[in-house]
Amino acid sequence: MWPGSKPQGIGSRILSLLKDKYAIVTGAASPRGLGRAIAQMFADHGATVAILDLDRDGAQAAASDLGNNHIGLACDVTDRAKCVATVEELLGRWGRIDILVNNAGITQPLKLMDIAPENYDAVLDVNLRGTLYASQAVVPAMRQRGAGAIVNLSSVSAQRGGGIFGGPHYSAAKAGILGLTKAMARELAPDGIRVNAICPGFIATDITAGKLTPEMHEQILAGIPMGRAGAATDVAGCALFLASELSAYCTGSEVDVNGGSLIH
Repeated sequence: MWPGSKPQGIGSRILSLLKDKYAIVTGAASPRGLGRAIAQMFADHGATVAILDLDRDGAQAAASDLGNNHIGLACDVTDRAKCVATVEELLGRWGRIDILVNNAGITQPLKLMDIAPENYDAVLDVNLRGTLYASQAVVPAMRQRGAGAIVNLSSVSAQRGGGIFGGPHYSAAKAGILGLTKAMARELAPDGIRVNAICPGFIATDITAGKLTPEMHEQILAGIPMGRAGAATDVAGCALFLASELSAYCTGSEVDVNGGSLIH
């Protein structure tokens, strides 16, 4: 049952997968981004959501769009002290944090020999260091409660060695997220904290909008067995599964959401 549809019978229980849960989604201010879709689906399924983004006004507007009680805060995930302070503020309001989605990330369409030190630092810092710092900020409170779910956003580019827009440094950052996810899952499982990753393929978001010629778009779709680009809600649905008790025995996994473009 999709968000917005009328619940009937068992459907009403499906729409409560995250009832009374408190969730953080980083990098979720963009109206057509994956983070925003995840935040919306979590809210639709009963969670109270905090949207963290560099754009404070955008984060607050996005939280307001979700409905009452949701929060939008400015947070630079590459700043560990800021991550800790932001989580402490949320713990002061909520008392606990059940779910973290590490979605914040950037990409750059550069070839190998064009990657300058500042390019490498920017992409690795936001994607990989940001995932580490946000996770470090929430783990102590999750450990104290003996429960928690962390969902990290990787990419098909980490698995196949390059995507559509991201350069090799982006592939390296997203591959690092997979390694970090597995190591975190192994370390945190005894504390009741599950950690999983999602590897989206070609998804129609603001990153891809208007940047492809009709020929490029047709070529990409030809390589997708399902014959279409993914929607942000496709990724959000996977995040919902990994954040909910439906995936209670899943940790350390990487879930492909790519329409079959990479089957391995």
